[in-house]
Amino acid sequence: MAANPSVPQKDGKQYAEVISGNNDLIRESDRANPKIYGGPEVEAIKSWGLDSPNGLGVGELFTILQGKYFALIFLLLIIFVPLAFYGHYKIIGQRHYAHGNFLLVFSKYNIIVHWCAAVPFVLICLTGLMMVFGDKFGGGAFIRFARDVHGFATIFFAIFGTLMFFMWVKDCLFHSYDIKWMMILGGYLDKVNREIPAHKFNAGQKMWFWIATLGGGVMVVTGGIMFFQCAEINTLRLMALTHNIVGFLVIALLITHIYMAVFAIEGALEAILNGKMGEEEVSMLHSLYYKDLQKLGKLDSMRVEGH
Repeated sequence: MAANPSVPQKDGKQYAEVISGNNDLIRESDRANPKIYGGPEVEAIKSWGLDSPNGLGVGELFTILQGKYFALIFLLLIIFVPLAFYGHYKIIGQRHYAHGNFLLVFSKYNIIVHWCAAVPFVLICLTGLMMVFGDKFGGGAFIRFARDVHGFATIFFAIFGTLMFFMWVKDCLFHSYDIKWMMILGGYLDKVNREIPAHKFNAGQKMWFWIATLGGGVMVVTGGIMFFQCAEINTLRLMALTHNIVGFLVIALLITHIYMAVFAIEGALEAILNGKMGEEEVSMLHSLYYKDLQKLGKLDSMRVEGH
């Protein structure tokens, strides 16, 4: 008598567990028939752990989200977030500032650490998306290679992401003026330049910093546990759920960060390439930082020649 997949078996075991030792008895022709082989097992896996005395009740949640929604959410993010910024670029346009005078805002150490963290971080995101849509890329060796790159890049990000965290954590603490920045969305919906309440990093950059460092740390830990499979099944499911949910934030804000650095403000990318920012840009977009530099008498020592 075959085990009923909808009824908990003896000792809390589910259907998939009961038949796991009998798979070799199933004919090869039947394996390709989802009505005979795939369907009942999938339904059993969905509910595995829900009624088991040793389960955490995440089996069905994991299977539904992983099977139906995670890839869809990632797809929507990589389509509609860029579309939103394309609309911003066409309607509001790129922001321009005079670039006659420059301030040296970032040191060589800042630049090196940033890029040594940023390059592997972007690789992690790209290879992660490749694995999410692995079946669309044909799977196989190509996706296994992406998985390996994902793992190696994580090691480099873990090192330089930690250095970046300690390098900028003080400057990225939130203050009351950041609320004002968020209320006006940093002035990015204005077509006229005006002073924006922000210090060395604005509220948007601070949000990205915390998502990239602490969120990235969560991704490193959860990804490592899944990669080495050093936990029991329900813990691995929780790690996968957490990994994907944090991944949504990471992908959305990475696209935002790239847009702001490359397209939203003319010459903004130069700041993290050579450390220089236009003085007018600093005085307008980071007005509180500029005023503090004035009070401390540091502006003259920070002024440098342009490109």
